[in-house]
Amino acid sequence: MVDRSESSFLEVDGYKIYLRTFGPRRRGRTLLCVHGGPGGTHDYLLPLADLARQGYRVVFYDALGCGHSDLPETSRLFTVEHDLEVLDAVRRSLGEERVHLMGSSYGGLLVLDYATRHSERLLSLNSTGGLTDVPLCVREMQRLVRGLPARTRATLREYGARGEFLHPEYEAAAMQFYRRHLCRLWPWPEPVVATMVRMSRPVYNTMNGPNEFTIVGRIKDLVFTPELRRVSVPSLLIHGRYDEVTPLMGERMHRALPGSLFRIFPRSSHTAFWEQRREYLRLVSGFMGMAEETLRSA
Repeated sequence: MVDRSESSFLEVDGYKIYLRTFGPRRRGRTLLCVHGGPGGTHDYLLPLADLARQGYRVVFYDALGCGHSDLPETSRLFTVEHDLEVLDAVRRSLGEERVHLMGSSYGGLLVLDYATRHSERLLSLNSTGGLTDVPLCVREMQRLVRGLPARTRATLREYGARGEFLHPEYEAAAMQFYRRHLCRLWPWPEPVVATMVRMSRPVYNTMNGPNEFTIVGRIKDLVFTPELRRVSVPSLLIHGRYDEVTPLMGERMHRALPGSLFRIFPRSSHTAFWEQRREYLRLVSGFMGMAEETLRSA
């Protein structure tokens, strides 16, 4: 497949942030995509680039400390607040008064938080596997862990109690969780593998913790579900039936977010844009078109 993207760098607070763009600029038709982790890269979100064929300029970026972006010498800036500042700097650089905004996982958390503060800067909001209540998410992930085979659970307990999260046996056991609840395709698509291999450990360990279901970093106590009432832009909440950020989180957010659209993809986990790619992109494209029509008729 020919790579038709354009790469560039944006300086934010003295650090270079990597941007990757598909499709030419079309006023009012920009989709900005925010990856998860925290500490991941944009690579696993690349199915969204397909929307460039429908007339959208699709923009990805690697967060500070991630992928091709600069890695600071200290962890001081590895916070939700600074990630929101980077997101807004990227948005401003696109030359659009309003953009469509999509976020996956921790990126979903960021775009939801951003929308509670700046709905007026958005055309629409898409949170895929996002969250607004980290303690609830942790409880749900632990429930999913209890659904793993007994031997797998025992391995996770044994090495986890010793803090040996990088032990090969622990990592093999954790992979069973990931294959059920992160991405159910096997083998994983190459861009998903690329994101996992290139995960920024300084960012991930500081903000999240040692793995997806052990969140003990800076975001561990974050809850802002009540603030969703401030969002005043068309909002789409997507979760997979087997999602590590379970549909319960989506249901709670849906009830708190006025007028939101909530969809569960029945054959997907945390990456519906891979696992049910065609259905996912059809839904997202239609939703953005509806949001644009609503704005034109307002």
